[in-house]
Amino acid sequence: MAQKARISLVSTDAKKLDEVCNQIKMIAERTGVALSGPIPLPTKHLKVPCRKSPDGEGTETWDRWEMRIHKRLIDLDASDRALRQLMRIQVPDGVNIEIVLRS
Repeated sequence: MAQKARISLVSTDAKKLDEVCNQIKMIAERTGVALSGPIPLPTKHLKVPCRKSPDGEGTETWDRWEMRIHKRLIDLDASDRALRQLMRIQVPDGVNIEIVLRS
């Protein structure tokens, strides 16, 4: 029974995330490994409202800061050659990658 690798990618920058996904696609094409994904998971919006006025005087004006967390999920067959190339990918700062092997 062949093993599968589930790769989950998390980042606040969608462009960097898509670059890493494209690198993984290229590895799958070169090694001839079956690939499904990248599947975009729902984007998490972290919102922080804070008062503009530091002393509490004046009209109530608010800054609304937001951070978006983008996620992608990729499944591919785990061949030794493909996994070795996956480990050599240059992952930019701010992109978290997690690889889980499943049978």
